[in-house]
Amino acid sequence: MLRRIITDDLTKWKEDGAKTALCITGARQIGKSTSAREFARAHYKTVIEINFIEQPQMKEVFNSPEPSKIYTALTAASRTPITPGETLLMLDEIQECPQARTAVKFLVEDHQVDLIETGSLLGVNIQEVKSYPVGFETLLPMYPMTFLEFLWALKIPEQTIDYLKSCYQNLEPVLPAVHAQMLELFQLYMVVGGMPKAVQTYVDTSDLVRVQAVHQDIIDLYRSDILKYALRKDRVKIQDVFDQIPGQLMGKNKRFKVASIDPSLRVYQMQGAFLWLEAAGIGLPCYNVTAPLFPLRINEERNLFKLYLCDTGLLCTMTGQDCAFEILKGNVEINMGGILENIFAQSLKSRNFNLFYFDSKRNYELDFLVQNKSQVEILEIKSGKYYKKHASLNKALDHPEWHLKTGIVFCKGNIEKIERITYLPFYMILFYEEEREAEMIWKPDLSALMNFN
Repeated sequence: MLRRIITDDLTKWKEDGAKTALCITGARQIGKSTSAREFARAHYKTVIEINFIEQPQMKEVFNSPEPSKIYTALTAASRTPITPGETLLMLDEIQECPQARTAVKFLVEDHQVDLIETGSLLGVNIQEVKSYPVGFETLLPMYPMTFLEFLWALKIPEQTIDYLKSCYQNLEPVLPAVHAQMLELFQLYMVVGGMPKAVQTYVDTSDLVRVQAVHQDIIDLYRSDILKYALRKDRVKIQDVFDQIPGQLMGKNKRFKVASIDPSLRVYQMQGAFLWLEAAGIGLPCYNVTAPLFPLRINEERNLFKLYLCDTGLLCTMTGQDCAFEILKGNVEINMGGILENIFAQSLKSRNFNLFYFDSKRNYELDFLVQNKSQVEILEIKSGKYYKKHASLNKALDHPEWHLKTGIVFCKGNIEKIERITYLPFYMILFYEEEREAEMIWKPDLSALMNFN
């Protein structure tokens, strides 16, 4: 069983009383159902699992919103009694049964069972749900396996991970031998990716040909989903965009250019295709901003963007077998910059960062801008050996109106801090996360309102 970080979120949800239904969302084949199922087995005496793809006949159970009728049908079908506080109802592939999502409110209010939903393409099917269980459902996004989870799968000792984290926190160089091996593991992660079946295949066989066969099956599944779930008028556009992702990321500035599909097309004509891939969890759009200023969201330019893939292993396979071998040999700087950026986009998104970049006609090219608390941080991804040459980063830090304090360069080099720039090895994305306040208490002074005579 592959260890997943989301298990901690599931455990906390139960410890807090499972007061709402928990809906695990994300792209297909990332391990949503498996994680929920393993958690359920470990924490509940009885589990009733309904898979709406494998058991389509169970959809009619939820035509009535009355919990008593739903429970009667569920216990009869599963031959499993319901014990309040000890029974979990797991609704798998809930996107196939919109009426079940509507019934969630009534099941939560009745509180006879704890409730977990798992679903893909929920954003795609949004129009089919008659009434959302607002206030009764908590959405929990899930993503392909992170580099940390990949290391767990390879049985890398916790002491090694703790040592690396200590180096990160104290900005101390990693031992050369450890540094070299971690770079190799990061390159392997780029090729294998984070799809659980692909990772398990590698763990079991070490055979990258078999891993890429798993990737191809998932890629074919995504294409099938486009034909099944997208509106007929949008299917060709969505497939064109999906197939174009590798080539676009290999371009000079990696920005997605609609004209490469058809010179007569404009971005607004393809907007539905981009939004569909994002809603399905397949595409990760990264928007340009007019300036690297807080808050980034109000400065974004929706017509200028890069489009990354949810999993870099899939991207490598779509790019071709030779790509994987070049990466494993460490040749990430030769036409591989887009794949390297993709792994960082994937990693940042798994930490729930919104993705932004900055590219302007005034010779600014900044790979990623991250909003961390009230500060904007610049993350540059340098694939070559001249990673200390970063004119755009220097220029941005010197800009008098942007008030940018520091920059981070992820590279092949070891940990080093030179004035405002921190150099981190690629694999240190392991520990980069948002700085959160433990609490935010704000009590306004109301004395002027209380002293009227």
